[in-house]
Amino acid sequence: MNKESAIQQINKLATAGKPFLLIVDFKCENNHVIPIDQVDASQTLFDVNGIRNFDQPTIQNTPVSLKRNPVTLENYQIKFDLVHSEIAKGNTYLLNLTQPTEIEVKASLKEIFYQSKAKYKLWHKDEFVVFSPEIFVKIEKGQISSYPMKGTIDADLPNAADTILSSDKEMAEHATIVDLIRNDMSQYAKDVAVEDFRYIDELRTSEKHLLQVSSKITGQLNANYLSRLGETIYSLLPAGSICGAPKRRTLNIIEEVEQYDRGYYTGIMGYFDGANFDSGVMIRFIEKEGEGLTYKSGGGIHFLSEVRSEYQEMIDKVYVPVH
Repeated sequence: MNKESAIQQINKLATAGKPFLLIVDFKCENNHVIPIDQVDASQTLFDVNGIRNFDQPTIQNTPVSLKRNPVTLENYQIKFDLVHSEIAKGNTYLLNLTQPTEIEVKASLKEIFYQSKAKYKLWHKDEFVVFSPEIFVKIEKGQISSYPMKGTIDADLPNAADTILSSDKEMAEHATIVDLIRNDMSQYAKDVAVEDFRYIDELRTSEKHLLQVSSKITGQLNANYLSRLGETIYSLLPAGSICGAPKRRTLNIIEEVEQYDRGYYTGIMGYFDGANFDSGVMIRFIEKEGEGLTYKSGGGIHFLSEVRSEYQEMIDKVYVPVH
């Protein structure tokens, strides 16, 4: 359904206290608002912080180590330089540059879904699977909270936590996104505040141990917030952490520079339980394309960014969180 229909359906279900699953692509062009009793488990499997529509099968695990075939550094640099030229012109301050990486893996998308460990997981029509660590927003008892994730480092590097927290580039990038999301939240919330700025989460994969930096931003919604839950959710889309700032102009530059279709990658998935809403950003994403598989990943480009480290971060994010 289109964006306007999705907003109306969310408002209708939320006002009636009826649980639903929400799936939205990056451009908000493909929107699914599915009452929970209508979710077909043969087509869609989800796990939102432990709320799920399946029983974990007792099956022999298939290895999920990935063989990567990323775009070349030379190809990536062309796009990186285009972004830097837009930054130099003042058209964007921060842009999340993503690219597709061809991968080979023995496991099926459904097997990857079952074996991966993440706060937000979705397998949809055997077209894509997502296993995301990033919260989009939570809404509970009238309080809205957002947890932008911006900054990743290999935890095995010497003094990794101190390195990422003391980096001027990482600080500038993170502060830009926090400010953007705080402004977005202020459209429907009052008393918006940054409760926790730049805390670290650990993430283990079959190949790496990573540290990721997040912040917590909260605000208070009006008493009748359920009747406008749709507008509230969509006012924050696309998620600031996966586009950049200023948002609208940066989205135009992303369209010009990336030269591929993100599709559902960097969209959102969410679950409304009849009273509260929990949702994740659809990063860490594998999609079927023809006979092959594509893993989509990227990172924020700032005026202090260096091309080789950004290229490596894009590759480092091509993983499945199993251990």
